[in-house]
Amino acid sequence: MTGENIFEKEKITRAVLVSVIPKGADEREYEVSFDELARLADTAGAKVIARLTQQKENPDVRTYIGKGKVEELSDICKKNDIDIVIFDDELSPSQIRNLENDIDCDVRVIDRSMLILDIFALHAVSGEGKTQVELAQLKYTVPRLTGKGNELSRLGGGIGTRGPGESKLETDRRHIKRRISALEDDIKEMAKNRATMRVQRDRTGIFKIAIAGYTNAGKSTILNYLTGAGILAEDKLFATLDPTTRKFTLPGGEDVLLTDTVGFIRRLPHQLVNAFRSTLDEVSYADALLIVIDASDLEADSQAEVSAKLISELGASEKPMLFVYNKCDKTENFIPKTPTWQSFMISAKTGEGMEALISKIEELSHEKAREYIFEIPANELGVINKLYNNTSVKDVEYTESGAVVRAVADVKSAGMYAKYIKKQEA
Repeated sequence: MTGENIFEKEKITRAVLVSVIPKGADEREYEVSFDELARLADTAGAKVIARLTQQKENPDVRTYIGKGKVEELSDICKKNDIDIVIFDDELSPSQIRNLENDIDCDVRVIDRSMLILDIFALHAVSGEGKTQVELAQLKYTVPRLTGKGNELSRLGGGIGTRGPGESKLETDRRHIKRRISALEDDIKEMAKNRATMRVQRDRTGIFKIAIAGYTNAGKSTILNYLTGAGILAEDKLFATLDPTTRKFTLPGGEDVLLTDTVGFIRRLPHQLVNAFRSTLDEVSYADALLIVIDASDLEADSQAEVSAKLISELGASEKPMLFVYNKCDKTENFIPKTPTWQSFMISAKTGEGMEALISKIEELSHEKAREYIFEIPANELGVINKLYNNTSVKDVEYTESGAVVRAVADVKSAGMYAKYIKKQEA
């Protein structure tokens, strides 16, 4: 049932958003996060009826917001026929239970992480994506399903309840741990398969680029523009979950591999980061990164900072990074904070600025040189002379079957002699 909105089609899910701003905190930062929560709610299929904020030194241990605000929230819910209350922070199981009990009508209470998990469930397409989402949902959502009735069967439908694990979650709690264990085993196997695919890519010596960055910044549109991949590119948050790799031929004739990755967002749930580790690692294994930001968004520079922070957490901050400000056709006079040599204003929709970006990608691909082991058959030893001409040969060892050559080669040269590559040194 992944990706299927299981509300009654004629019924609109009416939502209230709630945020607590600590006293003395940067209110603008919380406003940006709150606006983002509204976009997340819209992506999930909810209509935001009201927003409720409270300035408070620390969140209330019992209900996150103060007693008076709970009463105000309850009144809003009753008067506006609210279906769901979404908090812009992480709630504990007891806070969810207490809020649902204190609100004087039948509403579901979820938090930001549960909402993001729900959107991932809505958009998961591949078997790997569904498995990753289900594991993340089980680990995060199940302990929080402690509202009215304390029943897992509350997962009958609606935002924060759908996903690939719906039918599984209706089983007894005793079996959920087994399900989690089985999913973890499946993901480990998928990670092995993905690692094998990476090794095969490395053997070709082709330069690898990960297209990363904020959700809905246009990563898929860029990949489609360059390669004609034809993947889904919607104006929605997290429209793409499954990484897609396509070959792109540079103007000079050499090939590079481009991989579209899952989008970033503020406070991406750790459960999702862990579950999607094998796919997010595409960022870590790439030779260079395109960090895509929506130039038309007022928070473009903030999005760049969030993306850079998440890339650092993935251990990829030392890689060459090009900051690509997309959708420049929708904005004027935007100047990014990042250094000009690595920043590009483009429109993947119109093609504006793409030529300069492609030229920089080609430049980076030529800079990347690695050490390779070439196995040359006895009847093709003439290739050794070509390796001397096009690479930096470090050692040649002749064997009964031919020769083994250790040499440092750039991407272009490695691609020319890819069929002889035995393995790539770290």
